[in-house]
Amino acid sequence: MPENRVSAEDFPEGFLWGVASSSYQIEGADLEDGKGPSIWTEYTKYKDNIVDGESGMIACDHYHRYTEDIFLMQDLGANAYRFSVSWPRIFPDGYGKPNPFGLDFYDRLIDNLLEAGITPFLTLYHYDLPLKLQQEHRGWESRETISYFLEYAHFLFKKFGDRVKYWITLNQPLRISHRSYIDGKAAPGKGKSPKDSFQVAHHLLLAHAGATKIMKQEIPDGKIGISNSSIYVEPIEDTPEHKRAALLLDQFYNDWFYLPPVSGKYPEELMLELKKRGWAPEMEPDDMDNIVAEQDFWGINYYTRALAIQSNNSLLGFAQASPKFPATRRGAEIYPCGLFLVLKKIHKNFDSKQIYITENGMDLDSPVASGKLEDTERIIFLKEHIVQLKKAVDSGIPIKGYFVWSLLDNFEWTSGYTLKFGLVYVDRNNGLKRIPKASYYFYRDFIAGKISL
Repeated sequence: MPENRVSAEDFPEGFLWGVASSSYQIEGADLEDGKGPSIWTEYTKYKDNIVDGESGMIACDHYHRYTEDIFLMQDLGANAYRFSVSWPRIFPDGYGKPNPFGLDFYDRLIDNLLEAGITPFLTLYHYDLPLKLQQEHRGWESRETISYFLEYAHFLFKKFGDRVKYWITLNQPLRISHRSYIDGKAAPGKGKSPKDSFQVAHHLLLAHAGATKIMKQEIPDGKIGISNSSIYVEPIEDTPEHKRAALLLDQFYNDWFYLPPVSGKYPEELMLELKKRGWAPEMEPDDMDNIVAEQDFWGINYYTRALAIQSNNSLLGFAQASPKFPATRRGAEIYPCGLFLVLKKIHKNFDSKQIYITENGMDLDSPVASGKLEDTERIIFLKEHIVQLKKAVDSGIPIKGYFVWSLLDNFEWTSGYTLKFGLVYVDRNNGLKRIPKASYYFYRDFIAGKISL
């Protein structure tokens, strides 16, 4: 038996053990009770955009079944829940008069969470931009959307700030900008628009900084941060060209979103490459002063490592190579020690007052396809990542919480319902019945201190 076992009790007092979700992925009721359409409502109309041709129109029907889902969290022993508010459920057009039905839903959700002893972590924006802002105002390509976002954020701070003390401005700006405007594999699905991609990324960081400043004024006892997609990057080979590719890929995936809020600067090498190609974002004189955000924490979404390779066929001269180690169904290399290495870098380089792992999880085949709910691979994945988390805590990195992605099998964007990340299976052929998997019971026993790793 190993001498040093990891248990929940080994983590700092007040450590948060939670689960995560997002509005479009679980709520359903997509055009119900006055909710406006989002860019994902539109994007999923074109069935070829989604692997299984599905959408979030019904999703997990959390809008009607949230009390059932809160009971699952309570039974799990989770003391925190990260969720997002649907912007078009509050403001159907992105601005104007708020929708009372949407406000009532989130009021009830927050109150029920607090009654269950679960701390709400509220994400302001998790991809579902009001469609009107995209169609009539060019979405995040336009500075107008920053202003609309700040009005929306300010409204939520005033409305829910008496009960919600933990806020996340944006989820994975990397995906919002690059996945949508370079790959074209996310709403609004522009693709092959690198200039727009980096302009969108710049506007997102300005929106993050602006919302952070407003929250500090409205909720003095609140805490706010951003959830970044955090990928550990290494060169595929130890050669000058691949090491250069790794430097640029790391700045593309990570530093572009970590450095400006703390320094007022973009990563130098990547910015030089963008300027060569005419893709650098256009800025106003005060932008790099205004982009600095006195945030309270970093939210880190960690799933995988990326091996960088020099590539003359790629947009910026670098690319991500195929994994060397076993990967999940979607091709994400399973690399638990990368979590520790990412945390070490962020703590060293980016002024990490506090860190929360706001997403970590693994996709597996549907339990129906495999004929069982024994998701052993996910249990191993979670164990190995929690061990790395403890290693980071022991190294003095100020980690305050960990959120598994996700509570439920939900709508996974362009993968539809084909990827299953949930601790709880949602039977789409049986009235969306919730069935906890073996990983749910593993996480429950770990949180309760019944097992060590």
